Parts: sequence; structure tokens; C-alpha cells
Amino acid sequence: MDVRVTSDPQAFEQIVFPFLQQDPVLNNLVMTVVHERATGRMTDSEPSYYVSVHDPEVVGVAMRTAGRYVYLGALREDFAEPVADALADVLPEVPGVAGDRPVVTRFGQRWCEHRGGQATVVRGTRLHKLIELTPLEADSGGPRRMAADEVDLVAAWGKDGFAEELSIGHRAWAERHLEHESLLIWEADGEPVSMVGFHQPVFGVSRVGPVYTPPERRRHGYAGALTSHVTAMILAEGNQACLFTNLANPTSNKIYYQAGYRPVADFVEAEFS
Repeated sequence: MDVRVTSDPQAFEQIVFPFLQQDPVLNNLVMTVVHERATGRMTDSEPSYYVSVHDPEVVGVAMRTAGRYVYLGALREDFAEPVADALADVLPEVPGVAGDRPVVTRFGQRWCEHRGGQATVVRGTRLHKLIELTPLEADSGGPRRMAADEVDLVAAWGKDGFAEELSIGHRAWAERHLEHESLLIWEADGEPVSMVGFHQPVFGVSRVGPVYTPPERRRHGYAGALTSHVTAMILAEGNQACLFTNLANPTSNKIYYQAGYRPVADFVEAEFS
């Protein structure tokens, strides 16, 4: 087995995408992150590291983008230690690791052997795939594209809902969505009340997210209606749709199920301390 590490997303894309495209839904997060950086759609403030496992062809993939957890996804459990060893050679520290529970557990144990401390599971997530869309309705309002004068609003919503998940500044994140027209707003009574973003398709799969409604605007169906609208846009372009949910939020999981999404795989996130 040969474990290789690179900071070149373009070279990494060429090496690993033939392997990842065998299941473009399960591997969508890795493929999206790598493709956005390989094409210049996304840039990082410091080097990111991409790992490929060869035997002799590519049999596993992992990554650690700047400021984020190590992401293992569906990496095989027996690859956890060699991947941890390879990343320990180039990274002094990481805040945590995410992926399938068995490989996260073994990676965490190995990482703590290198750096000390302990790994604690803090969140569970679920990947869903749209099977058959059932459009959802809200109490009122309708969808539209994010407007140029809403950068500050979207940045504030992003900071409130996804403070720990955005590796770039919240305003820069909002500006990027505006530039790429990749975020929609649900407007009710002339006011923006919810937002849903999406990623460009990679091998025919587009991931929906982020999804956010301010607390005072919830329980009116805005997020569900907007998510189903964005999903319909993705399907209309001939692509599949997928999304991640937080398993600690049964409301959102129920809504996406009603819209036609079904579970594909469960993952966990563990923090190092």
C-alpha cells in the first residue's frame, strides 16, 4: 500500500476522480471540495492536503482543507492508521476528524498517539439522496436569487447558523455565493426569511446547502419550500441532488424526508482535545 499526500487540487483531481466517480453521491463532498479548488472557484488562505491510498490503483481518499477537520468520508477502516501517519508528517495539529464512525475512531486513536489528547465524537450527520421530489409549500412567499445588497444579511445568517463550518470569512463566503449565483432567498411579505445554497454539479450530482432560517421565522415552511425549489432546479438541469443533515435536528430530517430525500450513509465528527 502506498499513501500519497499533495497540496495540488488539480493533480489530485486527475488521480482520484476515476475512483470517486464510481459513487458520485457518496463521494460528493470530497469531489465538490476538490473540484471547486481545482477550477479556482474556491481558494484557501493556507495549504490544504489531499491524500490518496494506492494498491496499486487508487483505493481510498481523504483530505484536510485549511481550517477544517480531516475528512475521511467512506474511507475503509483499515486505511485509518496509514492516512493518520501521512498527515501527521505534514500537519502539526487539526481540530478534528469526520467520516464513517469506524474509520474516525481508528484515525482518532492513531492521531492521539502522535499528538496526545483524546478524540470525542461531537456530532452525527446523515447524507441523503433525492429519490422522487415532492414539492413542499410554505405559508406564504416565494423564491428568488440572492440580491447584491444582501451580502451583509447572508453573511450574518451564515455566521449565526454555520459559524464553525466556514473556513473563510462570512462576508467573503456570502460574496462568493453572490458571484456564482449559488444561493436563493425565500421572500415573504417583502422580507427575506430563509436561504438555501447549492454547489455546482460534479459528475452529475449537486449538493444542496447551506439551509438556514432565522429562529423568529421558523415553523412557516420556508426552508422546506425553498429546499424543494432548489432541488427542482437541480433536477431540471439533469443532475441528481443530495444533502447532509444534522442527526440532532429531527425536524430538518423529517422535512427532507417529506420532500423525497432518503438516507445514504451516516457519519460522525470527532474533536481533538
